[in-house]
Amino acid sequence: MLRPQQCAQRPIRVRLVRALALAAALLAWSGMPAQAQETEPGGINIQRGGSAVRNIVPAEAIEQQAAQEYEQLKQEAIAKRALAGDDNPQLRRLRAIGKRLLPQTVRWNERARNWPWEINLIGSKQVNAFCMPGGKIAIYTGLLDQLKLTDDEVAMVMGHEIAHALQEHARERAAKSEITNLGANVISQLFGFGNLGNMALGTGAHLLTLRFSRADETEADLIGMDIAARAGFDPRAAVSLWQKMGKMSQSGTEFLSTHPSGRSRIADLEKHMPEVLPLYARAINTPVDRLPPYRANMAGLGDAPVDAGDDDRSKPLKR
Repeated sequence: MLRPQQCAQRPIRVRLVRALALAAALLAWSGMPAQAQETEPGGINIQRGGSAVRNIVPAEAIEQQAAQEYEQLKQEAIAKRALAGDDNPQLRRLRAIGKRLLPQTVRWNERARNWPWEINLIGSKQVNAFCMPGGKIAIYTGLLDQLKLTDDEVAMVMGHEIAHALQEHARERAAKSEITNLGANVISQLFGFGNLGNMALGTGAHLLTLRFSRADETEADLIGMDIAARAGFDPRAAVSLWQKMGKMSQSGTEFLSTHPSGRSRIADLEKHMPEVLPLYARAINTPVDRLPPYRANMAGLGDAPVDAGDDDRSKPLKR
């Protein structure tokens, strides 16, 4: 016969076992590819929509948080007179590039069809850009000016950031944090530590500063290149873009702190170039073998530094 104290502890232990089992199952689930979807021939072959584990966290919750953070950022930029007006030439250029990219997003995530897409330009020396969950994009003038980005290179940046949103990388990271919290909370209750588990990663208070893993970054690079190529932008600009980033790698810029530019990154892009060049050629109605040689608009571009963070492709990158 169980004693009263044992009876009281049993439900807690059962919850602990169930929570840990659920966490293990969901983590295993996250590593499994979702069911393959039919695609048109050619292009980057990556499972669309991201890991199935993201479904633990409602998309609406992440997108609502993103919208709030984005609006706050805009209000701060307005207060500093840094938010570009609709008639700003650089903003009009960005939106024209975006207008060509956005029709290509639905093939990677059907939900993108209904996102309230928004593109804004913020006047700042920061070399930075992002696309938040739900399609909220911001580019900083420092990125355009300091790297002297061509339209093709801008398309690679925007495509990369859009790909993070399409693959729902922020939602996936939040889901994995929820799994961590689930186990931590049950353990803390069992041993009398209160809700210390709530101090774990959580869903992330600041999506704007979220760091993605090397695997996430590689996905975003390749999907972004695919999106841009289908929209008629030269995917070879992805290489010159990251070569330019490599030249700035010692400057400690915000963008490079979360997007290290290195030889392995460029090697990945070059490895997949044969998959996207035909998309670009088709978009501009030219045979691949008649594409002109690619020429960057800056001299002295070469090998980037060796990447840091490649030892574990699942952890957030750090410089």
